[in-house]
Amino acid sequence: MRREYDFSKGTKNPYVSKLPKQQVTIRLDSETILYYKQMAQRTGIPYQTIINLYLTDCMKKSRMLEFSFPEPSK
Repeated sequence: MRREYDFSKGTKNPYVSKLPKQQVTIRLDSETILYYKQMAQRTGIPYQTIINLYLTDCMKKSRMLEFSFPEPSK
C-alpha cells in the first residue's frame, strides 16, 4: 500500500447523481417486516431497499393513505 495516492486526475462517481440516503428509525409491525423480508428473499433485493422503492413509488404517484379508525365497542 502506498503512503500517498494521486487523485488529481480522478473523476466524480457518475452514479451519485441524487441525494444520499438518510438513516431514520421507523417502527413497523413484525408482520410488515416479515412480508418485506420474504419478498427480499424471493427477489434478492434487500428488504430496506424494497420498502424505500415502495415509498418512493407512492410519493411519485401522489398516493394518499385511506384509513379509518374502528368504531369503539360499547
